[in-house]
This record gives sequence, structure tokens and C-alpha cells, in this order.
Amino acid sequence: MMASIEPGKQHIPKVAKVKNKAPAEVQITAEQLLREAKERELELLPPPPQQMITDLRYKEVDRARSIYERFVLVHPSVKNWIKYACFEEKHSYLAHARKVYERAVEFFGEEHMDEHLYVAFAKFEENQKEFDRVRVIYKYALDRIPKQDAHDLLKNYTIFEKKFGDRRGIEDIIVCKRRFQYEEEVKANPHNYDAWFNYLQLVESDMDAETVREVYERAIATVPPIQEKRHWKRYIYLWINYALYEELEAKDAERTRQVYQACLELLPHEKFTLAKMWLLYARSEIRQENLLLARRALGTSIGKCPKNKLFKGYIELELQLREFDRCRKLYEKFLGFAPENCTSWIKFAELETILGDIDRARVLWKSYIDFEMEQEECERTRRLYRRLLQHMQHSKVWISLAQFELLVGQEERLQRCRHIYEEANEAMHSCKDKEERVVLLESWRSFKDEFGTPATKERIDKLMPEKIKKRRKLQAEDGSDAGWEEYCDYIFPEDTANQLKLLAMAKLWEKQQQESKAAAMDPDKDIDESQT
Repeated sequence: MMASIEPGKQHIPKVAKVKNKAPAEVQITAEQLLREAKERELELLPPPPQQMITDLRYKEVDRARSIYERFVLVHPSVKNWIKYACFEEKHSYLAHARKVYERAVEFFGEEHMDEHLYVAFAKFEENQKEFDRVRVIYKYALDRIPKQDAHDLLKNYTIFEKKFGDRRGIEDIIVCKRRFQYEEEVKANPHNYDAWFNYLQLVESDMDAETVREVYERAIATVPPIQEKRHWKRYIYLWINYALYEELEAKDAERTRQVYQACLELLPHEKFTLAKMWLLYARSEIRQENLLLARRALGTSIGKCPKNKLFKGYIELELQLREFDRCRKLYEKFLGFAPENCTSWIKFAELETILGDIDRARVLWKSYIDFEMEQEECERTRRLYRRLLQHMQHSKVWISLAQFELLVGQEERLQRCRHIYEEANEAMHSCKDKEERVVLLESWRSFKDEFGTPATKERIDKLMPEKIKKRRKLQAEDGSDAGWEEYCDYIFPEDTANQLKLLAMAKLWEKQQQESKAAAMDPDKDIDESQT
């Protein structure tokens, strides 16, 4: 307890007594004291600045909106646009929120579409019970965003339709999923034509004409990389289906014509053609009652790339129109192109018989031959066969001649038939088509089996070729490797024997040349050998 101090008296503290007044061992200067004080001052952290925390609670919505406007322009990412729209929705400015989403869609355009923006937009409209708007948003986005970037979009669309959709809506989402699947398949392999056919069947059953045409255009753009017919047989049906869709579904005759003409221009006719396309185009023009274009197309086809099927189709058209003079001209061109086609001779002869013109029938090869055989004019028949063989060397003609000699009924018929087969085998040596030679030899063997001896049968067996499998390298149009192809080839013993004979003769000739050269260099050796 402190002692009280009397009033009027001042308390004077006691001064401490210094016992040792000697100077300290370590002297501290005033400068050192100031430095230490300064260092300690730097170690102290400055006090935090005073902050005033503001909140969208200040009711300054307009100012916040203006900040967001600048924010999405300076940092134009999708998430910032979504934040801006959510801000408007939070404060119940629904028209403003919808406007923000619409501006975002317009801002990013179709080049930089993001599925998250459309998912957020659709969910906003879903909250407002605007289900028709939701479907429009999802379908618009799914039609334009690459399918590999639209997984969340498709997932949310599926959930939406399951919650709010009717039967039609659920069917739409199923179609959308199938479109997504086909898109993945055709992007993984653009030349997977079966996937294109499935995709086109889907869009034709449910989509508008412009969407169908867009998918068809993408499909026909996948041209086979190799100009070989076997690679085009499946692809060409994309064009056929496209043309049939334009004619039968879209009812657009001009677009149908354009599709056919574009396809025919694309085909590499110098390497191969597809008669089916020419005939389908001609029939399409006939259905449009445009006979002139149909004839022009078929005339171009047989002039540019003649084929049996094209001639037959053109003749059939003119027969239906009862244009018999045109039929005669076409038959003449047809027989000039393929004189070995016996069916065309017979058909031409039947036409002339129906028209009552016997003289025209006699100039036809096969029909004339059959006619002369019925009249038992054997010599005239033989001459006709020889005239036919002058135009072409074909196994069927030789076999037909041999069978004719066998059926004549004369005593020397077997000898004549053997002679024909011998002559045919000799003539067919130069034939490039080895299968024709095989057909001839098989016919000859059948004849020997019936009328020959064991020795003659053995001879034919020795002439039969060996069937082997070979591989050849394929090249693409640009010259790059396109893999290997397996095919069958035939090795004829006669050809091998001839090659060995030529090789032996070449070696003998070379030996003689060497001996002649040596004799010329050493004449004394020749004299000694002659004396010996």
C-alpha cells in the first residue's frame, strides 16, 4: 500500500548510484544505435490498409452491368459471358439474361462454337419453362458443333427430352444419337461407304431437303483414291441414290440431271466406265419426256466408252420406240465392236426376220451360219466360219467350228474335228487372254475323252497349263503404293518348252561364235586339226 504524500510537498525519486564508473569494454556509438533502430524498424510489417468491402447489396446493378460489359470485351471467354448472363438471371432481369446469351452466340459465331455456352443457354430457357426454345438451341448447336466436341451437349439434350419430351422428342434424340454415331464413323474412315449409306438413310427419313443434300454432297466428295473399277462399284451407288432422291423425293428434275451429269464427268472413262450410270441417266430423261437428251447421252456413251450393256440398252430403247432403222444402225455398230457376241447376232437376225427382211438376216454371222446349217450348206457354213475367224480369234468360234465338223455326219468328221483343234491350238498361242486358251484345251480334252485313244489323251494332258496364284503391286493415282493384289495365272508347258528351246539355241549360237573367233585368231590350229 503506497504511503500517502503530504499536501504541498513534491516527491523526488531517488537517483540510482553508479558503482563502477569505468568505461565499458565495448563502446556503442550513437551511429550504431541509430542503425540498429532502423534495422528493427524494417523488420516490422506495415499495418494492413483500410478496406471497404462493397456488395451487389449496394443496389448498383447498372454499374455492375457496365463493368460486366467491359469485362466480356476485355476477357471474351465463354465462362465470362455465362457469368454475365447468370448475374442478370440472379437479379431477375430475364430479358437481359436472354439478350446476353444471344449476344454471346453471335459474338463467337459458327467458327468458335463452344458446347458449354449452348448448354448454359438451354438450361436458362429450361428454367423459364421455354421448352421449345430449349429444343431449338440444342438442335442448332448439335447441327454445327463437331460431334467429337459435343458430348456434354448431347448428354444434356438427352436428359432434357427424358424429363420434358414427348414421343416425338424422344425419337428426335434417338435420331440425334444415331447421327452422332454415323458422324464418328465417317470421320474415322471417309471411304466407309456402308456408314454413309446408313447415315443417308437416317437423314432422308427425318431431315429436311437441305440437310439431306448437304450429307449427300459430303458423301460423294469421298472419291476412291484408286481408279480401278472394283473400288468404284460401291461408291457409285451414292450418286445413284442421290439422283433418285432428287427425282423421286425432292421432285427436282433439273437437280436430278445435274447429279447424273456430274457423276458421268467424274468417271475416268479412259480407264473404265459404268454402263449403269449412263442407262439410268437416259431412263431418267425419258421419264421427263426428254428423248433428245436421252439419245444424246447413250450416243455419247457408245462413242466414248462402248460396252455390250450400253449397246443393248440403247437398242432396247429404240425397239420400244419402234425406231427400227435406228436399231439396225446400232446393231451394225454393236457387231463391229463385238463380233464374237453370238447373242447380238441372233437378236439382230430375229429382228430382221420379224421385219421380213431375209437378205439382211443372211449377212449376220451366227444367224447366217445356223441358217446355212439348217439348209445343209456345209461348204458355205465353213466359209462363213473362216470369214469370222479372219475378224477375230476366239475360243468359242473355234469350238463352234469343231462341233460343226463333228455333227456334219461325214466319214472324215473326226479327222476334220482333230484338225480344227490342232489349228486352233496353234492359232491361240499368240492370244493374250490365257483363259481363252484354257477353255479351248478343255473342249479339246472333252473331245479326246470321247473319241480319242490313251496316247492322244495323254498328249492333251501334257498341254494343259498349271494354274498358279501371283501377286502384283498396286499403285494409287498419285503414284504411291496401294498394297498388293492376288490374281490367277496359267503356265503352259508349250510356252516353257519353247523358251527352253530358244535358250538352248542361243547358247549354241554363242558357242559357235566363240569357236569361230578362236579359229580366226589361231589359223595353224585349224590346219593341224584338218590334217588330223
